[in-house]
Amino acid sequence: MLDVAITGSGIVSALGCSGDRFHQAMMAGESAIREAPWHNGGQGRPNWWAIVRDFNPRDWMDERIESGTDLFAQFALAAARQAIDQAAIGQFDCERTGVVHGTSIGGARALMKAQFLLDTRGPHEIPRKTEIQIYPNMAASQIAMAFGLHGPSLTVTTACASSLDAIGTAAHMIAGGRADVMIAGGTEGGLATAGGLAEPDFTPALYYTSTAYGMVAPSSDPRRAMMPFDIKRSGIVVGEGSAMLVLERGDRARARGATILGYIRGYGSLADAYHPSAPEPSGRWEARAMEMALADAGFPAGEVDALIAHATGTPKGDTAEIRAINRVHGGRASKLPVASVKGHLGHSGASSGAMAIITGLRGMGEHRFIFTANTDEPDPAADFDIVIEKPRQMKVETLQVNAFGFGGQNASIVVTRK
Repeated sequence: MLDVAITGSGIVSALGCSGDRFHQAMMAGESAIREAPWHNGGQGRPNWWAIVRDFNPRDWMDERIESGTDLFAQFALAAARQAIDQAAIGQFDCERTGVVHGTSIGGARALMKAQFLLDTRGPHEIPRKTEIQIYPNMAASQIAMAFGLHGPSLTVTTACASSLDAIGTAAHMIAGGRADVMIAGGTEGGLATAGGLAEPDFTPALYYTSTAYGMVAPSSDPRRAMMPFDIKRSGIVVGEGSAMLVLERGDRARARGATILGYIRGYGSLADAYHPSAPEPSGRWEARAMEMALADAGFPAGEVDALIAHATGTPKGDTAEIRAINRVHGGRASKLPVASVKGHLGHSGASSGAMAIITGLRGMGEHRFIFTANTDEPDPAADFDIVIEKPRQMKVETLQVNAFGFGGQNASIVVTRK
């Protein structure tokens, strides 16, 4: 069992840029799914997006850092600052503190914008700092530079499993003695401006790629565009944001009298090795990642009180995960409560797993468990209790969180309140 304490959390999300605002909105059933800023009523793409709209980089960094970073790195730096403030560690041991950050697309927007400027205005218009804006490792690097950290600085790119893989990797680095404190999580998005607006004459190509690949639900109603585990599910809404945690050796956190939000107890990760985007249909490898996390924690499946699923609302993805959860947690006399954050947030990619941990931990402290927004006809194939309509009053001491990504990236983490 891992003894890794969570002493800080921070978030930049489509539902708000603080942990309090984010969790309150989740519990209230608010939805961040709105009209995309690039939508013009045509162009063959549904108009729903879950975009960060109230982020101001200057609240978190100076002009020099802002000009040298893509928005994804700005999101990550803001979320990390929140987490570090909450952890109240004081002076870091710079060689014993590190960063593991996960992202799928990194600074892709900066590259798309540079190509647009090259094509429309010429090479002299390419921003001078494009080179350092596009690298996926720049979020972790900016966090390390902001706090003078000389421990491990790693970037994980495992698609939508990235933040769980980052957190699990960081937790095992602490458990293995390579660090005492790690800042870990994931970030995605930043296709619009910092205020969530479109720029004149420029639409990022990634606005259209999910439609071209058949991932997006063809819905005229935002409440029906993202329906995790619903029998009517038909695709995703793209989201974005960042979620970061401060992790510490458990004995260290307890000795300094830290307020401990929870513990990372177990982590499992492996590859489907099946298809670039579709999960292995039986869910066997997703189930195996869940079993590995439980084994790492030293817990039987029956000790898990609730689970936050990946549950993207795609027909194939949800079917495989239903089978995986059935395999690990089915057959209980009292069915396991399960929910997804994506009806509220859209699919926030690499950050989604860490976002689930943050709201899950806050709910554990309130004896409440989140619900699955937009879903009203749960798939009857689920041998578990899909929580819908409203949060559930219940005591959750042990929570499992799943994140599965393109390329067959399967990750699962077990967290406890104490």
